[in-house]
Amino acid sequence: MMTKAAAPAPGAETSGDTYLPAHGNGGYRVRHYELDLDYRIGPNRLAATAVLTCAATQALSRLTLDFGEFRISRVLVDGRAAKYTRRGLKLQVKPARSIPDGARFRVEVRYAGNPRPVPSRWGDLGWDELTDGAMVASQPVGAPSWFPCNDHPADKATYRVTVATSSPYLVAVTGNLVSRYQSASTTRWVYERPEPTSTYLMSVQIGRYEDSELAGGAWVPESGAVPAGVVQRAAVPPRLRRQFAHDFARQGRMMDQLQEWFGPYPFGEYVVVVTDDELDDPIEAQGMSIFGAGHVDGRRTHERLVVHELAHQWFGNSLTVADWRHIWLNEGFATYAEWLWSEESGGRSAEALARYWHARMQAKPADIAINDPGVARMFDERVYKRGALALHALRGEIGDPVFFTLVKAWAVEHRHGTVTTADFRAMAEVYAGRSLRGFFERWLGKTPLPRR
Repeated sequence: MMTKAAAPAPGAETSGDTYLPAHGNGGYRVRHYELDLDYRIGPNRLAATAVLTCAATQALSRLTLDFGEFRISRVLVDGRAAKYTRRGLKLQVKPARSIPDGARFRVEVRYAGNPRPVPSRWGDLGWDELTDGAMVASQPVGAPSWFPCNDHPADKATYRVTVATSSPYLVAVTGNLVSRYQSASTTRWVYERPEPTSTYLMSVQIGRYEDSELAGGAWVPESGAVPAGVVQRAAVPPRLRRQFAHDFARQGRMMDQLQEWFGPYPFGEYVVVVTDDELDDPIEAQGMSIFGAGHVDGRRTHERLVVHELAHQWFGNSLTVADWRHIWLNEGFATYAEWLWSEESGGRSAEALARYWHARMQAKPADIAINDPGVARMFDERVYKRGALALHALRGEIGDPVFFTLVKAWAVEHRHGTVTTADFRAMAEVYAGRSLRGFFERWLGKTPLPRR
């Protein structure tokens, strides 16, 4: 007997992501977030209102949001009180009226509490207290630690974020600063993020920082065309000002060079934040990179990380993976940018670095396919290095002129979009003028590391 296929559950509590299906939700897409945050640093107390403008992709009798453990005082859908319940990191909302397929609707959530990171297999992620301030590091699942959201990289939206906090502290949010108001001991900072942005790439940084301009780029590319200027700023603890000035002195030249390789910088500004605390690794956000105090030593020890995080503005932030299994498209490109910059700035050549890392990867277990590493290995070193090795091998396969034309076209044509490995392979074959099926299968689809 034939059975009728079941209709999708209204407001499905899954994004359908291959690796992290519990993060993100079905049935709608968020178009815009309006976040109004009042944060008290000493007690780590957040009182906030979030308004989400959404578009239904199916008829909805209920919907779910990813959200942390806050006390909720009100939930409205299109101005009407909605019923809601909590289950883990899911906020289940039942509107007073069902939402038709294709309709635009607004969800308002008023909440308060002590923000804390979301526990995950990669450690605690999201809003975290510093010794004197706060920071947000959300990749890949930490965004619900501070606002209700549809927490999946493919659901990109625009943002307006207002943060009110104690006036001695600088607030940096991923976006363009549009206003700042000081009243008594409190300052309200208002930022807008007009480009489509994934939830995990939104960040708030609060600390006793000095705000300054990053070194400008006076360097002229070989083409003779000076790229359009990009506003570049830094928020740095006063005690690290001298070391930072040396370590980031080549930032302007770096920005110019990456624009020559990858096309125009995809955002309106670039902000570097250095926390006064130690961080294991730098953090990427949209239009922003966050480093720990230990990454600034006055000797440019960590310059490869500086270019790695900058490259993520193209690969990861502007071009965002449609599903987490494609993460090599973020990390492989950012790692290869390190190698290209090393050669450009007088260090080891990309070829020498490829030889070095091929030998290092050859000594590791051959049990990972780069185009589908598995959720436990999303951030495995081999995804980064073997991803870069695949790009270097592709460069050798199709030649420098075609390779660099391809890479720039990849970044420009998919600007502010979502991408997959299949998308990259298809574009590579167009520019190569032939099938590259065997090449991509060897370098990305098989577990053994190919010979060079």
